[in-house]
Amino acid sequence: MLSGRKLDILSPSPLDIEIEDIALGLSRVTRWNGQTTGVHAYSVAQHSILVEELFTFEYPNLKNKWRLAALLHDSPEYVIGDLITPFKYALNNSYREVEENLMKAIYIRFGLPPKIPKSIELKIKKIDKALAWYEAISVGGYKEKEAMQILKKPDLKYTNQKIVPLSPNTMAERFLKKFNQILFQINQ
Repeated sequence: MLSGRKLDILSPSPLDIEIEDIALGLSRVTRWNGQTTGVHAYSVAQHSILVEELFTFEYPNLKNKWRLAALLHDSPEYVIGDLITPFKYALNNSYREVEENLMKAIYIRFGLPPKIPKSIELKIKKIDKALAWYEAISVGGYKEKEAMQILKKPDLKYTNQKIVPLSPNTMAERFLKKFNQILFQINQ
């Protein structure tokens, strides 16, 4: 990693994980395999920030540590990339195991339990899937009717998510800022 840490992705140690590496990596990993509109590619860092914001909007009374879990939900992708879901399934469990081990190490590194409660996991997944809908329409080139053929239209309080992909440097900075804001609130 650029931080100087040596990360063994098959047996990751929480001590080898730095938030700056995550922010940088996620800001340079694209969603939708880079097939998005705009001057810049739509990054996993931008997606992660939006997931956290929608999660907080939909579930304002949950503890701040679960906001942190929402922000970090795709963080293993800073080293393994963002594979499209059909390809993940084609790789069977080998990919999932590496991803889950990285996720556990990341959660531990930042003070979360290695396995978050199922109820929180399901809430984050609901927001993640809802955001995929907004992404398809906003940056993925889908019309609403087309999106409905592959994604479920979200049933959220929040609506009308317009996304404009921003530069990797901007997204790395925003990801770090969001992380630090949440951590500050957790420690209050």
